[in-house]
Amino acid sequence: MKNVDIYTDGACSGNPGKGGWGAVLVYGNTEKEISGGNSDTTNNRMELTAVIEALKMLKMPCNVTLTTDSKYVCDAINQQWVYSWKKNGWKKADKKPALNVDLWEELLPLLEIHNVTFNWVKGHNGHPYNERCDSLAVNEYLKID
Repeated sequence: MKNVDIYTDGACSGNPGKGGWGAVLVYGNTEKEISGGNSDTTNNRMELTAVIEALKMLKMPCNVTLTTDSKYVCDAINQQWVYSWKKNGWKKADKKPALNVDLWEELLPLLEIHNVTFNWVKGHNGHPYNERCDSLAVNEYLKID
């Protein structure tokens, strides 16, 4: 399988409010940037959307190292929370409803196709790809009236 590095970020002006997401996919010496936005969303929805849209760009199963500044996304996967939420009818340990179920349901099948390792990086801390993804995300929500 090909090895691909993916960097993602989401941004929101207001939470909820206007939001954007950005991702950079790196394969060898090739980089591809993608981004999008939504007029009424949350930061966590944009973080998840960036991951989903980046993985959807892959045309075949890949080994993916995915780097994000979203503890929400990283912890939900790496700590296996999302799998417990799903098993428990999309209820969290405290019995409250899990959020963003539609996006988690879109992401989980993609994680079955690709071998994805999630890495967390501190946001706004000078990581070049994280900064680029943040810029892509912010530029998207700035386009929204």
